[in-house]
Amino acid sequence: MNTLTAEKPVVATIEDVQGQADTRRIPINKVGIKDVFHPVRIRDRSGGEQHTVARFNMYVFLPHDFKGTHMSRFVEILHRHEREISVDSFRLMLAEMTDYLDSEAGHIEMSFPYFVMKRAPVTGVESLMDYRACLIGEHREGRTEMHLRVTVPVTSLCPCSKGISDYGAHNQRSHVTITARLNDHVWIEELIDMAEQEASCELFGILKRPDEKYVTERAYDNPKFVEDLVRDIAVRLNADPRVEGYRIEAENFESIHNHSAYALVECENRGER
Repeated sequence: MNTLTAEKPVVATIEDVQGQADTRRIPINKVGIKDVFHPVRIRDRSGGEQHTVARFNMYVFLPHDFKGTHMSRFVEILHRHEREISVDSFRLMLAEMTDYLDSEAGHIEMSFPYFVMKRAPVTGVESLMDYRACLIGEHREGRTEMHLRVTVPVTSLCPCSKGISDYGAHNQRSHVTITARLNDHVWIEELIDMAEQEASCELFGILKRPDEKYVTERAYDNPKFVEDLVRDIAVRLNADPRVEGYRIEAENFESIHNHSAYALVECENRGER
């Protein structure tokens, strides 16, 4: 009896064009992929975790003698990290990506919406507030730098308007963005707290009438210029040993002008201040 044996298909060798040498002798600082969306889980300060979707930008350094990098490997790295992403696991993913793509330097940005349950100041009614957060990592020569960025919407009330007016004062919604370079773990909520506590008043998702009275009077009793916002937060960060450097931005979306007021304080190395 004859038995037919299926022959295995012969796989032809496929040329690796990206792996070819390049003769232009120009290194590329960052090459990779942008705007890749991926589900992640983020630990929060309460001990729980948030399931959210993050947008990733992932890059590596490309030496002058390499024609290109392997783009598919970036996505492979993401799919290996289905578990909870924290500052520690983010560090590991960054080092793994740099090594897997045979590069001396790597960079990952992971931006995502972050939610905090807040209680209204008088009635205690609960509601969610959303913030924009971002983890930024840079791995170079075996050393990893971590940055945590969060954008916090707040209320600011103008001290000048209050000082010159017989009644009332103009106020506006403002965005405070803190980018902190860290040497130890810092919760996202800690940076949110700093911004909200140093603003004229924090924001809430739901306010009843007693709450609205409170936040209106709170802002009136606590006027802040845009300059005050960034300086007061800088004082807080200067006192935190976990923060090695920072960038603080505040933008007031003016209610009586057709432009914004803006201020920035930047410190590359907190120890040198």
